[in-house]
Amino acid sequence: MYYTVSKDRLGVDKLWWTIAMITSYIQAAMRHARYEWLPDDGIYYGEIPELPGMWGSAATQEELPAALQDALEGWIALGLSLNHPIPTIDGVAIIVSHVA
Repeated sequence: MYYTVSKDRLGVDKLWWTIAMITSYIQAAMRHARYEWLPDDGIYYGEIPELPGMWGSAATQEELPAALQDALEGWIALGLSLNHPIPTIDGVAIIVSHVA
């Protein structure tokens, strides 16, 4: 499943499509999350190995998935704003097209 985000003015239809696309990507990425306890630091750590530099931490195991998803949302937003390619996960891709 490939989604294309056009960097022009978003109408309601394009905005809905963009939200649906990002939601699908986040769900796919979170299925790859890996979590671990770091006893020396006293925190829980999570990462998505397919996404370089994307990680999160939390004080409790229960808080960790939400913290990782928050980090993922920021990672996607930063990557898109810097025109970095976003890796495809489980067939879900975010492809940015520039519209003049």
